[in-house]
Amino acid sequence: MFAPLFAARKVVKTYLAVVRGWCPDQGLIEHPLTEEFDHAAVTNSAAAKKAQAPRVQDAETRFRLLGTAELPIAVDKYPNTRYSLVQLQPITGRRHQLRRHMKHISHPIIGDANHGKGVHNRFFQRHFNCHRLLLTCTRVELQHPVYNTPLNIEAAPGDVFEATAEALGWKQELARELAAKTKAP
Repeated sequence: MFAPLFAARKVVKTYLAVVRGWCPDQGLIEHPLTEEFDHAAVTNSAAAKKAQAPRVQDAETRFRLLGTAELPIAVDKYPNTRYSLVQLQPITGRRHQLRRHMKHISHPIIGDANHGKGVHNRFFQRHFNCHRLLLTCTRVELQHPVYNTPLNIEAAPGDVFEATAEALGWKQELARELAAKTKAP
């Protein structure tokens, strides 16, 4: 029932993420991605053949900077460590698009084992007791497929995400972002 809305790009998804470095204020990432398959789900020969020939797909993501933090701790090769709280909105829906796009612009998402930086992931585990990917969907907006009325689904980022954001000094930024979602039409 909802699949056609996703296929027609009529669903707006909003995510929050903590990324390495200081992001630009806002931007649009237009970077094609090679199709990724869930190899565990490939069970028949037609799907197996398709999985052998991945295609390049258009992919677009909007981002907006919500806050920055600089810690006087050397992680990796820099004497201070910088992080950003960002809002992400995928325009297309490709597998691991947000993770891959943020890596592409040199701001990998913290906690991403495949597309991130292990040294930063381990730093967050040790210093913030954060053992998860710091990417969370906080809002999905679409037209109800039966009643044709706006349907807005909101979710809190979760205790670990909120505690980590607060430890980085983003309590107000996070509260402002979540309050703005609640007031959105």
